[in-house]
Amino acid sequence: MSIRKRLIISNIAMILIPIVSFIIIEILLGVFYFNGIEKRPIGPPQHVFYFLRFGLIIPIFAITNGLLSYFVSRSILKPVKKLNEAALNISEGNLDFQITPLNNDELGKLAIRFEEMRKNLKHASDVQKKYENNRKELIANISHDLKTPITSIKGYVEGIRDGVANSPEKLDRYLQTIYTKTIDMDHLINELFLFSKLDLNRIPFDLEEVDLHNYLVDIIEELQFDLEKENISVLYENKMETKHTTVLLDREQLKRAFTNIVQNSLKYMDKEHKQLEVSLNEQKDFILVKIKDNGIGIINEAVPYIFDRFYRADPSRNASTGGTGLGLAITKLIVEEHGGEIWAESKLGEQTIIQFTLKKGPANKEIK
Repeated sequence: MSIRKRLIISNIAMILIPIVSFIIIEILLGVFYFNGIEKRPIGPPQHVFYFLRFGLIIPIFAITNGLLSYFVSRSILKPVKKLNEAALNISEGNLDFQITPLNNDELGKLAIRFEEMRKNLKHASDVQKKYENNRKELIANISHDLKTPITSIKGYVEGIRDGVANSPEKLDRYLQTIYTKTIDMDHLINELFLFSKLDLNRIPFDLEEVDLHNYLVDIIEELQFDLEKENISVLYENKMETKHTTVLLDREQLKRAFTNIVQNSLKYMDKEHKQLEVSLNEQKDFILVKIKDNGIGIINEAVPYIFDRFYRADPSRNASTGGTGLGLAITKLIVEEHGGEIWAESKLGEQTIIQFTLKKGPANKEIK
């Protein structure tokens, strides 16, 4: 019941209850007086009747008004007190509590709004803490990843200055190493810049309906030109019932994500015959893209973390194969920005399968 209705009913009750009580008392006193007291000679009849009448009606007025005022004010003041305590907790930064509405009235609705505000503030606070922890971790990882090439560059420069590179061949090797290290640093900085912009949602995604089958065929054909030089075969299979299904995607960003997965797989292929298998599978509202390699695989404990930034299941191997540790983290952000999910499965020494989903487009009509 709303506060307004409660106040109106209480005011009406303050009038009606005494009136009804007065009528009942009049009837009862009349019966009692004329059948009992009137026959006794204890004073003027009217004085006794009036005394009994007002002696009862005045306490009824007082009790009625007092009780109604107490319960109505209590129903208002108690929620207000709880809201005041909640506001005090929020102002002090304490968000680990819950606001429960006591009544289904204006104050109850206000309590629900307070609870929503508390949840939003708690979520924002948790996100802020997460970003702060991520920022510290990011700085630590950047410092670590930049320190190695910088130290190497510094050593080779000092070698040149000290005359260690005392032949044209040695000097050329030193300069080539310095150049390679600077390229690695430039790549790392570019990856960091891209990851930060994706993480902060500062890269606009131009989503459009694209025939996923044709799109992947074009990308695979482009990649095969370079992969065939390294004796790597790529098999593609469309397992969807409707071969040509449109999905919502950003052509450039999804190509980056797909390429990152492929490049990551290529780093850890140890078989004589290296092979990638790409397949499309249809789900209710999504298309599942599966990329399978026949590489060295990943230990089970590491699989859930391979999409974390800077995560390296084997740091020593990563150092030899190169990479920033951001490729799959960037891929995950891109897939999630498309409204999909990405995950991995692996068998150590045999294969790794990375799968991600993409939303079907609104039209989703078969292209003939």
